[in-house]
Amino acid sequence: MTETDHRRAIAERNAVAIADAAMRLLERRYALSMAAIAAEAGVSRQTLYAHHKTIADVLEVVVARAVRDAVEGFDAAGPEHGDPAAALERLVAASWDRLGGLGALAQAGTEHLPAERVHRAHAPLLDRVRTLVVRGQQAGAFREDRDPDWLVTAYFALVHATDEYARRAGVPRDRALEQLTGSMRDLFAAR
Repeated sequence: MTETDHRRAIAERNAVAIADAAMRLLERRYALSMAAIAAEAGVSRQTLYAHHKTIADVLEVVVARAVRDAVEGFDAAGPEHGDPAAALERLVAASWDRLGGLGALAQAGTEHLPAERVHRAHAPLLDRVRTLVVRGQQAGAFREDRDPDWLVTAYFALVHATDEYARRAGVPRDRALEQLTGSMRDLFAAR
């Protein structure tokens, strides 16, 4: 291994450690600061600043990683196949598996990232849900009295709100998923 390869490997390891550290701090509901992230990651502040100049930069990486993970789950759910109502239920389950527990990240993203950066990062998820909504409306399976983009916004708001509710109220995740699925059915059902 050359010196350059060794340095690159260390830099990549540090980048992963930094993103992991930020996520752990968020999961524990700690206030984010560059000093806290560096300490949690086990790197110097100088190393952290070499990778990211601001908390927003760190969060953008963490959000992008969470979105990539969620896209994999959404794609595995196959929302483009079969009955739209059944596809919605599969997508809700995938959302719950992949997005559940990310309420703190969503909140931090809202606090530290400009709205356009958050929206841009989430575009692949929004597109997949919107495609299902339009397909469901065209098939008569989903309500047509609401704009597809409103339904997409409501979809994600309900997933995050259910996650927050389950966490605060101590509701078991499987029970919260049942409530979420029923609420989504009610929200999307054709009128």
